[in-house]
Amino acid sequence: MQGSAHSPDWSVIDTVLLDMDGTLLDLAYDKRFWEEHLPRSYAASRGVSVEEARRLMRPIFESTAGTLDWYCINYWSRALALDIAALKRSTRHEIDWLPDAREFLDRVRASGRRLALVTNAHPEILAIKDAHLGVRRHFDAVHSSHDFGVPKEDAQFWGRLAAREPFDPARTLFADDNAAVLGAARDHGIRWLYAVRRPVHRAPARAANGFTGVESVLELAQGLSPRAGG
Repeated sequence: MQGSAHSPDWSVIDTVLLDMDGTLLDLAYDKRFWEEHLPRSYAASRGVSVEEARRLMRPIFESTAGTLDWYCINYWSRALALDIAALKRSTRHEIDWLPDAREFLDRVRASGRRLALVTNAHPEILAIKDAHLGVRRHFDAVHSSHDFGVPKEDAQFWGRLAAREPFDPARTLFADDNAAVLGAARDHGIRWLYAVRRPVHRAPARAANGFTGVESVLELAQGLSPRAGG
């Protein structure tokens, strides 16, 4: 049966690709880390105020936006002379799932469809989050853009992913909270694209930027059931 605007036609979908932060995990943690925890640590290491630390960090952030370095803790550790992984581990208790995310994952797995995580998170950060929440156990495969040399926003990423994780774009669903990433996936031909509008659970919903928007991935589960013979 054809899905509604929010519900895809599951009868023609074989593969589900999902982003991690802001799609399955509450982006509130990452916002606090980069906007609060990290500036405080950088300020303490430099002997300056938090506001001065933010001022010093701003051009570094602006110069790396949209590149793989933006997501690379090795880059940030060098650029800021801080152990980013250690700071992440010390704040890992703040990492949490978005509401209903695990229920959606369970329903996709029960349906027999291929389920893969596709994230820009650095492998070490992925490992920290997995150790805390058990992310990997929900997926058939887990892919970090760092393994492909380009971020998901880059058109090259999707061809490289397809070489390692074969999927039919016309029969694939992909959900992400980043419009630039969704645009690159659309250019690769992925048919079922959804923008997660509430990546921070306790913040207002964001615009879908021309994509079909959902506040939670669980909204996509309407009509999802085990396939015949699956």
